[in-house]
Amino acid sequence: MKFISSFCLGLLTSCFFLSCGAQPKPNDAAITLLAQDSIIKKLSIVQKLKEFEPSSIEQKIALYYTLKKNNFETYNFENETELTLYGYSFLWANKLSEALAIFKLIIDEFPTSANAYDSMGEAYLQANDSVKALQNYEKSLQLNPDNFFAEEVIEQIKNPTNKPLTPKEKFSKVYAKHEYMEDLDQLGQKLLSIHPHAFKFISKEQFFKNIEDIKLLINEKTTYAEFAWHCNSIIASIGCSHTASSNMQNAYHELSIVPLAKTFPLAVRLINGQLFVVNPMNNADQLKVKDEIISINGVETSKLILSIYKHISAQAHSETYKRQKFNTYFALMIPYALHFPESFEIKCKGHDKAIKLKPSSEFASELYDASVNACDNNLCLQKEDGNTAVLTISSFNYYEWDSYPIFKAFIDSSMKVIHQSNIKHLIIDVRYNGGGSQYPSIYLLQHLMDKPFTYYSKVESADKKEKSFGEEVFYPKENRFKGKLFFLIDGKGNSTTGHFMSFVKANQLGTIIGEDLGSNHFCTAGQTLSRLKNTKLTIAIANNTHVSGATKWPDDKGIAPDIYVTQNLDAYLNKVDVVKNYALKLCKK
Repeated sequence: MKFISSFCLGLLTSCFFLSCGAQPKPNDAAITLLAQDSIIKKLSIVQKLKEFEPSSIEQKIALYYTLKKNNFETYNFENETELTLYGYSFLWANKLSEALAIFKLIIDEFPTSANAYDSMGEAYLQANDSVKALQNYEKSLQLNPDNFFAEEVIEQIKNPTNKPLTPKEKFSKVYAKHEYMEDLDQLGQKLLSIHPHAFKFISKEQFFKNIEDIKLLINEKTTYAEFAWHCNSIIASIGCSHTASSNMQNAYHELSIVPLAKTFPLAVRLINGQLFVVNPMNNADQLKVKDEIISINGVETSKLILSIYKHISAQAHSETYKRQKFNTYFALMIPYALHFPESFEIKCKGHDKAIKLKPSSEFASELYDASVNACDNNLCLQKEDGNTAVLTISSFNYYEWDSYPIFKAFIDSSMKVIHQSNIKHLIIDVRYNGGGSQYPSIYLLQHLMDKPFTYYSKVESADKKEKSFGEEVFYPKENRFKGKLFFLIDGKGNSTTGHFMSFVKANQLGTIIGEDLGSNHFCTAGQTLSRLKNTKLTIAIANNTHVSGATKWPDDKGIAPDIYVTQNLDAYLNKVDVVKNYALKLCKK
């Protein structure tokens, strides 16, 4: 789903804040009044419409125009994105008449918007009206010739017998050498024209040299899969976790495109630079758990890992983030790096001979480290012994147009329990938190800070017309936590988590335990989807900038812990959370 998918990806990765200067601390009685002054001038028109849920869609649209006529300065009528998401909330619920009505409203309000017609086309397509779907997609493509999604749908409607390539066909397809060259040049142009800080972590000279070096690797036998892997190294070189090709951005796409027989047939884990077998799978007759792999197909493990790291997009080239990515998708990355060999042969410490592995019979991957205690719904509060509690926030993916009320209610109820239970030590676990919306991050900070703060120091985007939520002053909540705080972090902490933790670090809110975070105060987020002309490789490119006020930290490093603690192999295998246990010991002291 074209625009919406790219927009949602952008939301999942946008977030930030600003530490305020010396300001007088308001007393609790003044907080509510002061907070009223911090509200954005224009309110959400969608939120207002949602207050009238029992009303019909026609009544809501009538209310929209009434408010626009009589209360134009009160509500924001320029936020097409918010209206679009509102329309999709109906479409996803299969309420087609409501979705069509909202998309028509958007077209009337934003008649030059390619996305408005694209959304309407999708709604008609879901309603099985291919004639009207075609009309809207053609209008969208006319307004935006780069809308490749519309182009594909138009082709499918006009020529339904022309079947697109299957993942298997795409994987092994060989394009002409000149087509690869053209696409490499286009890739460079797209990255530089869309990304706002393409040369922040790499020089212009090195960037273009990387492209020319890749061209030397292309030959008449290069497959699409190999080309995509080459493109990943160019994309990753700019040091932006929000910019990636589709085959690295989306794990499910990767799984669908790589044949099972080509995947690495062992479950392995990289710990402190060593690669260990953690599940021999169908090679259990040759290997055992904890065997250390020192080479694969003649390539030393250390060199292989460094090669793979060059193809993983991470903010400022964060190695902890890259390691986390590798430990999740090793079964795909190892064969990519070795050019998809027919078989795998490994050497292990303590084994005299090389071991030829049997092909994969099932896909090996680990989406989540079982040794790290997790919540079923990303949010949970657990009371430990004595006066200690653990508040787990595994995601900030709670948006004001969707599930933010769930997060808000969770924090409210948690704070009530914390106060009633007389909790003195609170451990906030943000490991595995890949980011999300600034709304939950700000709300959580309001329960931790004891002084006013401004969340954003800089917000830059091409379509920005007014202040973003987060650029105003926020005030602590009366029921904020006033005990001792501890924060657990890891390399997967990305985007919003980086800005949240940089605020924690700047204001010394508590003791930070774990490993370097995968992000920091600086973030290029949002995403524009672009597609290469010949190979059709899709690229998601960051298109905006958010920077926190805690800018004294290095731009090229993740937020560092106060106490470095990480899972060793035995802890991982025995599912012992040594990071959390370390924090609990500190609480007992």
